[in-house]
Amino acid sequence: MTATPDAKPRGTRLPRLARRRQLLNAAQEVFVENGYHAAAMDEIAERAGVSKPVLYQHFPGKLELYLALLDLHVDDMANRCREALASTTDNKQRVHAAIGAFFDFVSSQGEAFRLVFESDLRNVAPVRQRMERSLRDSAEMISQVIQEDTGCSSDEAHLLGVGLVGMAEVSARYWLASHGSIPKDVATQLMARLAWRGISGFPRTT
Repeated sequence: MTATPDAKPRGTRLPRLARRRQLLNAAQEVFVENGYHAAAMDEIAERAGVSKPVLYQHFPGKLELYLALLDLHVDDMANRCREALASTTDNKQRVHAAIGAFFDFVSSQGEAFRLVFESDLRNVAPVRQRMERSLRDSAEMISQVIQEDTGCSSDEAHLLGVGLVGMAEVSARYWLASHGSIPKDVATQLMARLAWRGISGFPRTT
């Protein structure tokens, strides 16, 4: 196979964790560019600058490699949401921070959000489970805050949490697809104002 322009030179020995990160970075580039089905392990190995046997030492197959990437980014999204909610005790600012977490996620990590939100493997059970976990983790964190601060039941708070996450995800993806015609901070503020006008209408518990 002819080396791609981005292929790394071979021959450098790396610690196992560093090699794993290198392989995941190369795989992410290939999966984002080509989608799962068109991505080839040959190309991933070439992009990482390793032989296929080295790649298979770390990941027994393409699906395992894809799932490892999904786990990484689903956890990243959950951590961003958790940090946003913990960043302030002011609920209006919490909403802004939570919306901002989704805008930050889609605009970073080399379009890794496509693996989480736009996977062409969503009908494969382990992939679908991870995609659902991405929604569930963020929604549960948000719904817990809503339930603590309002008189909503657990089910009502969870539905509101799912709605806020869905709005944040879809609007962030649309913003990126429109090539950032609106500055990110302005787009985040617009969506946060919309969300806050709705959620602030629920009565606070004493």
